[in-house]
Amino acid sequence: MKSVNILLPDVAAVKLFVNIIEQCDFDADLVSGRYRINAKSMMGIFSLGAEGPVTLELHTKDEEAADQLIKKISPFLAE
Repeated sequence: MKSVNILLPDVAAVKLFVNIIEQCDFDADLVSGRYRINAKSMMGIFSLGAEGPVTLELHTKDEEAADQLIKKISPFLAE
């Protein structure tokens, strides 16, 4: 499993993020505090109401696939 912090500041960012993350063939979750939702679910992301950074957890043993996905979502990575 790999995890990174991301920011999804507006609806357009959420839509683009979900379009990218849906292409991966492994599970991905967004974690904010005690809440965990499917990162491929636009409705789930909106239910988080995350104004600040959230943690993206990628559930795969394929490090290369995880790294490729992280590169694709690099505009959303929190500093």
